[in-house]
Amino acid sequence: MTKMAFTTIEIEKEIPVYGLSGKSNDKTQAKDIPALAKKYYEAAGKNSGEVIPFFVISKEYDETTRDFQLFIGGLIENKALEAFVIPRGTYGKVTIKPKLGFLWGLSIGAAKRAFYTQWLPKSKYTALNLEYEYHAGISKGKNPQMELLFGVRMAQIEEAQGEA
Repeated sequence: MTKMAFTTIEIEKEIPVYGLSGKSNDKTQAKDIPALAKKYYEAAGKNSGEVIPFFVISKEYDETTRDFQLFIGGLIENKALEAFVIPRGTYGKVTIKPKLGFLWGLSIGAAKRAFYTQWLPKSKYTALNLEYEYHAGISKGKNPQMELLFGVRMAQIEEAQGEA
């Protein structure tokens, strides 16, 4: 994977996502995501990969236990599915292009580490404990890519407040 270029974007409207949720952990997410995705496609009455856009949302990360809430879904409303709203606001964003399309996990892990250990500490933002993968039509095919977004807000700068 090449050097990652992080940017910030403003999402102007809330995004309703319909899917299923479950608990996960840093150690189990590689199994939890496909298992929950399979349940989601069954509940939505769709075949795997048929729903585009497709969202993988992580929230409420606990740094002590490394547990978090996982939500997988799309924009198709269905009574068998739960609703989650991606809030409007500022998001850190990076486009992930794995060298091999099936190596999403390695590429996503590298991007998350780079965001939290390199980009975020040098930025004027603080994380909001919400991140999501956005898979669109370009996530499939010969040169797949997807966007990884991290909820952020402007960090409090105490020095600037004291000088004002």
